[in-house]
Amino acid sequence: MMINTNDQTIYHVAVPSPLRRLFDYLAPEQLQDASCDKILQPGIRVFVPFGKRVLVGIIVRNSKTSSIPISRLKCIQSIIDTEPLIPKHLFDLYIWAAKYYHNPIGDSLFQSIPNLLRKGKELPSLKTQCWMLTKKGIELPLTDLSRSPRKREFISWLKEKKAITIGEVKQKKISPSTLKKLTEEKLIFLSSLPENSYHFKDKISLAEKPQNLYPEQQKALKSISMEDFNAYLLFGETGSGKTEVYLQAIEKIVFSGKQALVLIPEISLTPQTLSRFENRFDTSIVVLHSKLTDKERVFAWNMARMGKASIIIGTRSAIFTPLKFPGLIIIDEEHDSSYKQQEGYRYSARDLGVIRAQKESIPIILGSATPSMESLNNCIENRYTKLILSCRPEKSSRPNWLPVNIRKSQLINGFSQELIESIKKVLFEGDQVLIFLNRRGFSPTLSCYDCGWISNCPNCEVRLTVHKKPSRLLCHHCEYTIQVPSICPSCYSSQLEFIGHGTERIEGILETLFPKIPILRVDRDTTRNKTAIKDVLSTIHSGESCILIGTQMLAKGHHFPNVTLVAILDADGGLFSPDFRAPERMGQLITQVAGRSGRGEKQGSVIIQSNYCDHPFISSLIFQDYQNFIDEISKERELSSLPPFSHMALVRAESISNEDAINFLEYCRKQAENILPPNKIITYLGPLPALMEKRNGRFRYIFSIYCKDRKQIQKLLEKLCQRVDTSPLAKGIRWSIDVDPQDIS
Repeated sequence: MMINTNDQTIYHVAVPSPLRRLFDYLAPEQLQDASCDKILQPGIRVFVPFGKRVLVGIIVRNSKTSSIPISRLKCIQSIIDTEPLIPKHLFDLYIWAAKYYHNPIGDSLFQSIPNLLRKGKELPSLKTQCWMLTKKGIELPLTDLSRSPRKREFISWLKEKKAITIGEVKQKKISPSTLKKLTEEKLIFLSSLPENSYHFKDKISLAEKPQNLYPEQQKALKSISMEDFNAYLLFGETGSGKTEVYLQAIEKIVFSGKQALVLIPEISLTPQTLSRFENRFDTSIVVLHSKLTDKERVFAWNMARMGKASIIIGTRSAIFTPLKFPGLIIIDEEHDSSYKQQEGYRYSARDLGVIRAQKESIPIILGSATPSMESLNNCIENRYTKLILSCRPEKSSRPNWLPVNIRKSQLINGFSQELIESIKKVLFEGDQVLIFLNRRGFSPTLSCYDCGWISNCPNCEVRLTVHKKPSRLLCHHCEYTIQVPSICPSCYSSQLEFIGHGTERIEGILETLFPKIPILRVDRDTTRNKTAIKDVLSTIHSGESCILIGTQMLAKGHHFPNVTLVAILDADGGLFSPDFRAPERMGQLITQVAGRSGRGEKQGSVIIQSNYCDHPFISSLIFQDYQNFIDEISKERELSSLPPFSHMALVRAESISNEDAINFLEYCRKQAENILPPNKIITYLGPLPALMEKRNGRFRYIFSIYCKDRKQIQKLLEKLCQRVDTSPLAKGIRWSIDVDPQDIS
């Protein structure tokens, strides 16, 4: 029951908590004076007492009523912000997203802002510390530093740039001792530069001339209205020039004084994307991704918020970044599953991007050579406008495909004879080769030849992967690790064998086959260092003949003009998976990897090794195109009423006891059927084990809901959450709702 508090203002505050509710507080004591008429606005951060702790909270709304007697309400302890950090329309989107994805509102709001702001820290000053030359340093001839190359290099750089940030100095690896000596010699000094003196470029110009567009690109660009909301799907062949369309669309936006938000799926793409944008635009550009420090991230976030950055490039979470002058949203590789958060707050950055663009009345461009079935279906239903780039520019052409049936072939360490001969030919001609295997490590399985023992993870329902550098058995899901045994722990035999290939093993094989050729491996193990991917890309773009080995990190968006051969070692992974999305992801991955070939002036080729070259899905990819491939899958999905022909949600449950997880989900299903009985509109499935039933010591089960009416499934989930929250069966269970899931593993 709601209690009227007369003249008292009640603040409904979200705190970082798994509880699906707001908490009521009275105004802080300094605002309770009868003469004070100040009302704190939604979006303002405050410190609030919460049990024995003091937490950062965010005001969501205020009212004159509360469900708790006023005598029991506590006061807000103190106010952090004088005004909301987030514009109202974007704050409303945060709240809408929390409700749509049925995630606790406090957790959702705090996940939407940078980490330092979650901790109650103040917004950073937009001043930045830079090294500058003293008068003595300006007048000093460089010849006077001939005995100290590092000093001369830094002073020369400063004479050219005038001011260099601390971050840039770190990137150049200028040693602290060099800086100290130059400071002691009174040649340089550290200064805090104000707005519009270093980071902020009021005058926007082009650093390079835009490329000439071919007719399809021109048509696509002209079709994009920059004045109001429209969603465009830019469906472009790999290498067809989608990025150039993005750049020229952004040019129109930034020259009109607005900002552009560009989302990319992987951190590994950031250096290449940033370089491309910096080469084109002489304006302030910031990046937002998880490898930034907390200070770097909140600084870039505030730059975007204050309108001091014209272009914002980021990964998934950047969709929540406030823009003072929003003008355009671009989501590159829109099909990529990494846009969907898979743990905790399970939002889709792609889908939220469309809703955000609608709220801000700006256009959004979703680009891909392999669009998701959901986006293609939205085009059919006229929610999106499809723009097609069906060919590559004149200097490049689609690669030739060569399927190699390995079912009865004699492979040499995973390589067919046709592939080895093709690699030799390409290297002889001075070109580059890309070998794709979406499996890192040395070998996926260690087994005993005598008794059949297999190295399984004790915490997860998976095998331990063999790694050689360093030597260990590693679980890629829970990080459990042990040393590689020298004898079988079951029968004590020494006949242990490595089954299967990972990128690390392929690297060793290629080093033996081609000892004089540089071998570059790109996977999560080799790119942990901040600059690793940048160094690898620099070698590739030098044009030197080399072999590049990689996982799906290399499948997205990279432009390798000297790669003329792409080899896909194992193309069969998605053909027989119980996950209904697996064939679609397989087709996207193969098409994207193949698209790295022949992007320069030379004709490219793609060799695909498969045990099932005659499979309809493989055949449609090789002999037709991605659209035909999707049409084949679409028929199956429609017959089964699977997304995008229905809406889907999962209730996930994890527990150290499989019985507890099953009982909980059986209760969920019973409650769901009471709320909305199964009919022609809605169906239920489960509870069933997740594809990986056990992970990190916990059993994982799912309960699936399929519904042809989005509003119906939302109403059901809202009522279901209310009932489940109060159930004693939920104790000890990790459970969550996954709306529009992309993964059922």
